[in-house]
Amino acid sequence: MRSHTTGSLIGSGLIMTLAIGAAAFSAPQAAEPAIVPRTDKPPVIDGILDDEAWTTAFKAEGFKTFQPDFGRDPAQKSEGYMTYDAENFYFALRCFDREPDKIKASVNKRDAMFEDDFAGVLIDTFNDTQSAFGFLVNPLGIQGDGMMDINGNLAADYDMVWSSAGRISKEEGAYTVEIRVPLKSLRFPNRPEISMRLGFFRQLIRDSEMSSYPDWHPDKGSVLGQMLPIRVSGLKYHRVVEILPALTHSSRYGHAEGVLAREERDTDFSLTAKVGLTSDLTADATYNPDFSQVEADAGQVDVNLRYNLYFPEKRPFFLEGNELWQFAGNTEDAPLVLAVHTRTIINPLFGLKLSGKLTSRDTLAAIYARDDLPSDDVDAHPDFAIFRLKHALKGDSYLGGFYTGREYGRGFNRFGGLDGRFRLSNTSVASFHLFGSLTKENGAETVEPGHALALAYNHSTRRVNFWVGYQDVSKDFRVDTGFLMRTGMRRLAVFGMYSFYPQSKFFQKIEPFYWSSHIYDTHDRMFETLNIFVLRFWMPRSTMFRLEGLLGNEVYSGGRFDRSAFGAQLGTQLTKHVLLYLFARHGGAIYYDPDDPYQGYGNRVSLSANLQPTDKLAFSLDLTYADFFRKTTREKIYDYTIARSWNTYQINKYLFLRAIFEYNNYRKRLTADALVSFTYIPGTVVYAGYGSAFQKLEWDGQDYVDSDRYLETKRGFFFKVSYLWRL
Repeated sequence: MRSHTTGSLIGSGLIMTLAIGAAAFSAPQAAEPAIVPRTDKPPVIDGILDDEAWTTAFKAEGFKTFQPDFGRDPAQKSEGYMTYDAENFYFALRCFDREPDKIKASVNKRDAMFEDDFAGVLIDTFNDTQSAFGFLVNPLGIQGDGMMDINGNLAADYDMVWSSAGRISKEEGAYTVEIRVPLKSLRFPNRPEISMRLGFFRQLIRDSEMSSYPDWHPDKGSVLGQMLPIRVSGLKYHRVVEILPALTHSSRYGHAEGVLAREERDTDFSLTAKVGLTSDLTADATYNPDFSQVEADAGQVDVNLRYNLYFPEKRPFFLEGNELWQFAGNTEDAPLVLAVHTRTIINPLFGLKLSGKLTSRDTLAAIYARDDLPSDDVDAHPDFAIFRLKHALKGDSYLGGFYTGREYGRGFNRFGGLDGRFRLSNTSVASFHLFGSLTKENGAETVEPGHALALAYNHSTRRVNFWVGYQDVSKDFRVDTGFLMRTGMRRLAVFGMYSFYPQSKFFQKIEPFYWSSHIYDTHDRMFETLNIFVLRFWMPRSTMFRLEGLLGNEVYSGGRFDRSAFGAQLGTQLTKHVLLYLFARHGGAIYYDPDDPYQGYGNRVSLSANLQPTDKLAFSLDLTYADFFRKTTREKIYDYTIARSWNTYQINKYLFLRAIFEYNNYRKRLTADALVSFTYIPGTVVYAGYGSAFQKLEWDGQDYVDSDRYLETKRGFFFKVSYLWRL
């Protein structure tokens, strides 16, 4: 979210750069599928391409760049390979490098290698240009995976079971990666002969470069539509049956009457199962699911907020198929962020899920869960029902429908409607959503209707990216299963950017752009506007620098307040071992008191520094600062600082040790967490953790009072073991 207003980050943001330049490309090209050779001698997955299977495999050469520019010869040559047998797909990439000492790689946990050089593959097993499985490997064999959605965004929150290896060879001047993907980890049509789509890609950090085969270009349509059509045959479908038992034990201590004493001890057993109903449709069920989060959410500034803070979903049961909850018609910073945000299901007793293909064009996702909220006075066990259906049209166009419901006591919130995306040309897409809600508060006699409507248009080429969107969200619209920032508004949003590609070794791309949001607030019957002017530079070492100016205001509680500001951002892989990111902004702000709001101004600063002295050791320091001053008196109302230190020693790709320290000056709280984590494959894990919270307090014999010294007020121990049985 907020990529234009807050800018894109390097590192973990590079997975969004693989979002293929944030352009929406589409319609599939009419091309005769390439026949992928089959092998009778599967390769050994060791990172060395000396197996006979690779000599007869399909070979891809002629990679072209899609970052920083499109269709250029990359700085380093790459080759991709594919072969298969009845039960596995095999992929390999050879990534040449004339300076192998500069290859950036680390031993890290899975899905944490996006700040490294890496290579990977995308495969659209249904050849419907709606989504694709993505497999990424860094030069040391560390995995990343996820699903690429219809917009070309690859999200790494979906974990699959597969094998990989990587090897750096200074003698060959290259690194090589090998991948084996069991068909049990994929969904695909169960037919004798299947058409699919294939793409290879590579990231080279020091040159700020990403390249692919086939060539991806925004003037030719979608990312998925430009992948290579291939044909395979003789795949064997084995019904997927997975059982995942988990045991979790935790002890929590708290300070009471001057003594740190145990407050809770809990041991839980949970069971989750997956069954493949067909080769492309799966059912999941879970009882007393283990939804413990191994690592707590990073601290955020949580004062003076108009909207709730957003925290991403981390729980495995909900992550598979998460991309299906996306809907069409939205623009950046639209008030309806998500129709389905599964973190609203806080602590389910049990859950059922169905996801996959009903037909070659119809995709289904459905969840039913019963929550467990013992302290809720209205309903300790509210029920959630979520349903999503998408019907693929030509290319990357589709029509879809939603229904979600939360039933609690004698009340409910029910949400539903349609959305759609239509490819008008290779460079233009139109989209919409039309949603309605019905809400009845517990014990109320009446039902309140609401609506959320939207239309959007996007045009993207190599040089021009333009979109415009309109949203109308009524005062009484509500979606308890989603994430909604604001109601009672009609909004027109416009974005326009022009990309310059100078003949310079320093400036790779220069992007001036304008972003605006114009709102009529139907609560207060007043207009507001925000205009952002940005000049952004892309440079070597994955460096991004931008200057921004904001001119605008915001309507709140019957008043209109100044939000004009200016700021800057910088992100850079300064050296092979040091990554830096800096954001700073100064300008107008509002004190969000509904009874007595007032004009103010303030500063927001974020600093992130990552140091990787060896390929197994990493240190990260994140600083977040915010303050607020009352404009009329220049009185400082608050300042808020969060410092977070994240320190990891990765013993091997399965086992790591981590220590996290976080200091919050506003809450006068210090937390210290330690974690030992072993992950063999997704699902087969062992975790042991310890955490403490300290505050500047002391017990005076009768009460807790402020102190200059820290008192340990909370302590916790955590142990989890789970094992994935694949039958």
